[in-house]
Amino acid sequence: MDYKQYIAEKLHVDGVSQAEIYEAIALPPNSEMGDYALPCFKFAKALRKSPVLIAEDLKNSLQTDDVISEISAVNGYLNFKINKDGFVRATLDKILTEKEKFGASEQGAGKTVCIDYSSINIAKPFHIGHLSTTVLGGALYRIFNFLGYKAVGINHLGDYGTQFGKLISAYKRWGDKDTVQQGGIRALNELYVRFHQEAEEHPEYDDEARAYFKRIEQGDEECQTLFRWFKELTLKDVQKIYEMLDIHFDSYAGESFYSDKMQPVIDELREKNLLVESRGAQIVDLEEYGMSPCIILKSDGTSLYATRDMAAAMYRKKKYDFDKCLYVVAYQQNLHFKQFFKVLELMGKDWAKDLVHVAYGMVSLEEGTMSTRKGNVVFLEDVIQKCIDKAAAILSEKNPNLEDKASVAQKVGVGAVIFGALYNNKIKDIVFSYDKVLNFDGETSVYVQYTCARAYSVLQKGGVPERFEIPALTAEEIELVKALAAFPEAVNSAAEKYEPSYVARFAVDVAQKFNKFYFDCKILAAENEQTKNFRLALTNATLQTLKNAFALLGIGIPEKM
Repeated sequence: MDYKQYIAEKLHVDGVSQAEIYEAIALPPNSEMGDYALPCFKFAKALRKSPVLIAEDLKNSLQTDDVISEISAVNGYLNFKINKDGFVRATLDKILTEKEKFGASEQGAGKTVCIDYSSINIAKPFHIGHLSTTVLGGALYRIFNFLGYKAVGINHLGDYGTQFGKLISAYKRWGDKDTVQQGGIRALNELYVRFHQEAEEHPEYDDEARAYFKRIEQGDEECQTLFRWFKELTLKDVQKIYEMLDIHFDSYAGESFYSDKMQPVIDELREKNLLVESRGAQIVDLEEYGMSPCIILKSDGTSLYATRDMAAAMYRKKKYDFDKCLYVVAYQQNLHFKQFFKVLELMGKDWAKDLVHVAYGMVSLEEGTMSTRKGNVVFLEDVIQKCIDKAAAILSEKNPNLEDKASVAQKVGVGAVIFGALYNNKIKDIVFSYDKVLNFDGETSVYVQYTCARAYSVLQKGGVPERFEIPALTAEEIELVKALAAFPEAVNSAAEKYEPSYVARFAVDVAQKFNKFYFDCKILAAENEQTKNFRLALTNATLQTLKNAFALLGIGIPEKM
């Protein structure tokens, strides 16, 4: 049962829709006050009454029944207590019947959400700075699919620009085929770094690089062949990381894909008198909207990111007819997205309102910042491998006889990397710490995974009961069931706010409540068979819900740790 919906249907507030009442109903911070609460403060202005009076009037208009056992009005809040036995039975039945579908819905049926994430640069390292966009986008992709939407994952590859001319110049000067073929993206990065070092002494190298890039654009066979080879090497290398992180894409259409789709955008801007010349460049003036100009063409006639991004947005609308198009890109690009969204709006694209910049903070290691050009870059693959190695060492110490240790260490290490990027609000900058993300006792993926391993162990010893009855309930059992029941709401909040941390924090909260239940309530040694079977069913429901939550984040659950 959707208890919020049940309560909302019983409430009638003049001038307020049932949907608004439903959204306003929340879980009170103190469970002693009730299981659900309606804050009446937002209704005070419309009803011209104090929140205290509104809550009191609503209370007097309602009656308890077999679902709602108690109603109270306290300081402007209308509090509801649910019949505990019915609530627990309904929640556990729902989880154990729906299993991996618990928390899912069809609310997005018939709707498409495009998600632009990861967007790696060809021939440049997949470094720690790409972590957030990759795992945030991957989580949103899974969450929207879980809610019935058709999610379209797009890897908008950085495969356009003078850097490819630089690479060709460097490769022809210092590279050889075998070394680059074997070294892959790392060998390409070494050539890129060397080019920048040498170009400081030989500025003519930059002119040569620009000439090589122009040859790529003009279809020169040799340059095009090298460019395609660099792209193949990059995608082969990064695919290993995508597989480890459980990341999937439906499109790899990058910047170069739109090189022949920009002219119609420029032509339309001209037709609508939006282009203005400024110092030889073609711009859209956004001063009246409080923004600097959006440059469409540089003075030499070349395009910029905004031009290509507008072409990409128009192509995606035509191909996918999206309801939302999300761009999972760091907050440093806030102005860029505001600019080109506004230009599309000025062009009369009514769907510009459906474009969303999902901004996130930066990720750095405790050692400090990075620079691709200077070569002090931290490869994401190295970070993941270090976490796996550290996890293996910790597991060896805690459980020397653990079977399939390598597979468990992989799930623990990779999970720690993903969870470290998803647990906090996405806009926060993250300083990645190996010790923190692998802490068995902290608010970490390892803590949740260990909780699941504990649940697996209990079920292996006690079995999964086919039927169960509700015994006299303890406070720990009720709190755990209430936490489990909140999963659909956590998933919905994650989708509405583009914030997977709701799911990550939900998982930690459930794990904490399960561990309190585990230590305070005997499961296998329960006082009678009815209580034992109920607690085994509750353990099974907890395990299923945590598996569902971690599946949305892209994190595996080992059965033993």
